[in-house]
Amino acid sequence: MAVRAPGQGGILQGANPSKYDPKNPIIVFIIQAGIIIIFCRLLHFPLSKIRQPRVIAEVIGGILLGPSVFGRIPGFTDAIFPAASMPTLTMAANVGLILFLFLVGLEVDLRLLVSNWRIALSVGAAGMALPFGLGWGIAYGLYHQFREDSGLVPISFGTYALFVGVAMAITAFPVLCRILTELKLLQTQVGIVVLSAGVGNDVVGWILLALCVALVNAGSGITALYVLLACVAYIFFLVYAIRPAFMWILRRTGSLHNGPTQSVVALTVLMAFGSAFFTGIIGVHPIFGAFLMGLICPHQGGFAIKLTEKIEDLVAVFFLPLYFALSGLSTNLGLLNTGITWAYVIGVIAVAFIGKLAGGTLAARMNKLVWRESFTIGVLMSCKGLVELIVLNIGLQAKILSQRTFTIFVVMALVTTFATTPLTSVLFPPWYQKKLAAWKRGEIDWDGGRLAPEDTFGDESGSASEKEHSEIKRLLVSLRLDSLPSLFTFVALLGGEQSRASVTKVHPTKNGKVAAADTNDAALRNPSSHKRPLEVHGLRMLELTERLSSVMKDSEVDELSTRDPVVNAFHTFGQLNNVAVSGEVQLVPEGSYSEVLGERASDRKSDMILVPWSETGSFSEAVTADMNESTQSAFSNASYNYFVIKFLDSTPCNAAILVNNGFGALPREELQSLHRVPTNLSLRGAPIHATAPLMDRSHHIFFPFIGGMDDQIALRFVLRLAKNPNVTATIIHIKGADTISQSDEITSSDRTVTKDGQMVVTTSSQEILSSQDQAFFAAMADSLSSDLQSRILFNTIETTQPLQVIVEQARAEVDVSQKNAGDLVVVGRHHGKQTANAGYHGTEGDLRQSLGGFAEAMITGNIKASVLVIQAAVKDE
Repeated sequence: MAVRAPGQGGILQGANPSKYDPKNPIIVFIIQAGIIIIFCRLLHFPLSKIRQPRVIAEVIGGILLGPSVFGRIPGFTDAIFPAASMPTLTMAANVGLILFLFLVGLEVDLRLLVSNWRIALSVGAAGMALPFGLGWGIAYGLYHQFREDSGLVPISFGTYALFVGVAMAITAFPVLCRILTELKLLQTQVGIVVLSAGVGNDVVGWILLALCVALVNAGSGITALYVLLACVAYIFFLVYAIRPAFMWILRRTGSLHNGPTQSVVALTVLMAFGSAFFTGIIGVHPIFGAFLMGLICPHQGGFAIKLTEKIEDLVAVFFLPLYFALSGLSTNLGLLNTGITWAYVIGVIAVAFIGKLAGGTLAARMNKLVWRESFTIGVLMSCKGLVELIVLNIGLQAKILSQRTFTIFVVMALVTTFATTPLTSVLFPPWYQKKLAAWKRGEIDWDGGRLAPEDTFGDESGSASEKEHSEIKRLLVSLRLDSLPSLFTFVALLGGEQSRASVTKVHPTKNGKVAAADTNDAALRNPSSHKRPLEVHGLRMLELTERLSSVMKDSEVDELSTRDPVVNAFHTFGQLNNVAVSGEVQLVPEGSYSEVLGERASDRKSDMILVPWSETGSFSEAVTADMNESTQSAFSNASYNYFVIKFLDSTPCNAAILVNNGFGALPREELQSLHRVPTNLSLRGAPIHATAPLMDRSHHIFFPFIGGMDDQIALRFVLRLAKNPNVTATIIHIKGADTISQSDEITSSDRTVTKDGQMVVTTSSQEILSSQDQAFFAAMADSLSSDLQSRILFNTIETTQPLQVIVEQARAEVDVSQKNAGDLVVVGRHHGKQTANAGYHGTEGDLRQSLGGFAEAMITGNIKASVLVIQAAVKDE
């Protein structure tokens, strides 16, 4: 009888999908991979709350799935991880490991090592020599105590001690980068020292590991020498033959500065696997070849970062959990069943931690760092992480380590990695970092006493409160790609006072000396040339994620700032508009945007922070097709509203939120609907018309003054904007609004933040007296120059329904000139949070909580003007 073809019905024919079939291993592999990835993700969620790297969850997940926990359940291992299926799982994990070591090589920037070679050499050498020597010592006991374990190959003590020394001396460079980024230490002196030393440590560690594997695989000493010489020759071949040819290809295809094309990505991956193939066949582990290939890839133009973005997600999400879970599956805590074994566990942990701590600390101290910085460097250098686990797995595969000694070292790697973040947080907290930085700049003595006076821009007159509220000399702006037009227009009005002197230009080759003299004389005659311009610092915050490319961007943030198109556009704008600007890029976790804004404002002693409301309604700058479907959609994002609330409730200086609606850009409009064409297709492609140049470059400002510190700051700010000759303003004092002021106003002295971060609101009747507000309003009106009097109108309105009157008045004001460069409504944030008593019955929502009821009424009331919400600084207790 002829043999029938195998059934194709699967479970419909009663087949068991969990039964391993060597001819169709993919089904069991999918089950295994799914369980590992889901389990590791679930474990990482609670561990991430205490800032632990993902590798901890992946290894612990593997230990739980292995013989230590779930493996004790009868039938679990045979059903989920049968022995026959492990080669397939191991193969997939090793492919991912090769790609990951290639990414690790890409992450290593040798330029950092070269620029800080002296301190990197001393800290790296001491951080490797001491633990290597101590590891050699404890290797004697491990070698003689556990050499009778099953599964070991006979090797000399020297080779065994070399491997243990490498395992003790290695530092996990990728995990180290993530920890430094998480703790905001990457750009500090500690971070630079650790990264520089970590680069050298990583390279030397992999070379020693390659030597160790070569000694194990070689049958004799002369063979090991040949392997070593072949490896050295291959390194020279990569550096002097492959890299120049690769650079030529990158320049030829434009991939060096524009990012890798698909063909270049394919070529690079093939080169990584080819390099891994060569080092594998000469007797060194394949991962060493992949690491070398990543090491020679250029970092110029952001090529390494852009290449990493193409590869990293699949490796990090799919392949790496498989590899580190395999480490856990090979770990059997049940083998740690004797007292002497646990003594060696404690001894290995102590040697690994104390050796790295002492070596790194003493070397850093010798480089004139303070003791606390030095201890922090020592703790960070003790981080083992995933690189240690890769080394241990190589030792297990080469049969240098038994399963028992492998488990001992895995426990050591978990403990040292787990302890790195909390110990660093205790040793080097943010308050100490700020104190140390100020002390090194010479601003304070060691006890915190101020040595240098604060910069007052040469203006010593006036009280501190007058300086705080009268003039804005330093402005911090949050830069967003989608908000650049409105930001440019706003900053130009605030600080761009062009010279009115007319200077005739002469060609440099025609009487150039006379022309230059005339220009200088005109500049000297022009009094505005002596006036120090407004200083504006642009802060562009990009989201810092767990991706390797994001960490690489953070480590190369200075170069990123010079290439960033938004920052460069901001610099060009400042040069053309008589504004002194500076700009930077920072990679920040999304939940820390508000803290970073406050920190940078404090560092730069800013007088005000200007934050544009997101045009997309979210943190993303990408414009989606439905962003303009309704006005409310841009204000309904809960996370962005929470960011604004958090920022305004803790701002260290005066703050302003700009909600753009045609201020220096096209106003918000509804998307055009689909239209039918003769082919019966519905298309959106309306003809594109050129935007005509503005004939009327004026702006009109409407400001309702009710009272309180926010309104006083806002009134001074409106008068500052009105100094620009293109600005007119209507300022109305709303009387009869005492109920709002008394129920809703929170002045800067009322708004306090306690040390635990909680908002405390107190009410002082003296600070909300309408008589003080009236006196302030009258003083501002009387202080106008003749030029401003012609462009600013002060008025007073008495009403029992102030919010309704304000909205109607604003609508009437902005309808006067509809073809100008955009109008602006300025409101204080504290008004209208409880608007039901003021005659307005709106729905309570996130927008009201973040910007206040008056701002919400202006935004949702279809008023054709941008809205500026101003709040006075919050003073800490």
